[in-house]
Amino acid sequence: MTQTADLKTLSLTALTMLAFAANSLLCRLALGEQAIDAASFTTVRLASGALMLWLIVRWRGGPANGTQSSDWLAAGMLFLYAAAFSFAYLTLSAGTGALVLFGVVQLTMFFAGLRAGESFPAMAWVGLTLAMAGLVYLVSPGVTAPEPAGALLMGLAGIGWGIYSLRGRGVANPLHATARNFLLAVPLGLLLSLLFLDRFHFSSHGLAIAVASGAIASGLGYVLWYAALRGLSATSAATVQLSVPVIAAFGGVLLLSEAVTPRLLIASIAILGGIAIVLTRRRPAPA
Repeated sequence: MTQTADLKTLSLTALTMLAFAANSLLCRLALGEQAIDAASFTTVRLASGALMLWLIVRWRGGPANGTQSSDWLAAGMLFLYAAAFSFAYLTLSAGTGALVLFGVVQLTMFFAGLRAGESFPAMAWVGLTLAMAGLVYLVSPGVTAPEPAGALLMGLAGIGWGIYSLRGRGVANPLHATARNFLLAVPLGLLLSLLFLDRFHFSSHGLAIAVASGAIASGLGYVLWYAALRGLSATSAATVQLSVPVIAAFGGVLLLSEAVTPRLLIASIAILGGIAIVLTRRRPAPA
């Protein structure tokens, strides 16, 4: 790989991680200020993401609906992630939410790998145990523990995103598939908004944040990620995502005046360190 290609991959990867972390910051900002309700944030995020992705597909000369069949399970998991993510951030800080989300996503994919026959050497099991212990410690009762309901919802978001990611493996055209899944998830978002109609409220500020989360941090973020993946190995792609909770935590401190507690620091080291060990030690499933 040339130096120019390396620099391009590095730049795309850095922008993508910032975009992924921005989703946590934007959602927490909007809901923390009560500028929009959680259900409306979810719906606007999905709709604006779908529109942005559809425009990019058309700009690239692709058909509006692609040639692949609709994957309703993938769309359902995308909706589960987006909805649980929004409601979780009614109570969680940006850093804590991102850490729970990322930890559960990776654990979901690891256990799926076990079912698929992947081989985990002894050190990988040590890392997996460390990551799970860190997650348990983070959400265990205590003065600085996150709100249980928020942690549970973010755990559901992580499971949804993990399954969604697994469904996307081997998809011929990930950009078209993502655009389609966002579009299919929009009606589910509208149904959610109807179910929580009694909590409906928004301001222009809250609406703008939700659009930014959907169109830029999600829509453009995924396009950047697919471009970056061309220059990353599978292990590198998974490992670099360790930076997302860290970026979200520091962003929460700088932009949202959130505190970084000793519990969050210890849990971060355990979860992210454990996952890093697994990622570098795991063996592919036999062909």
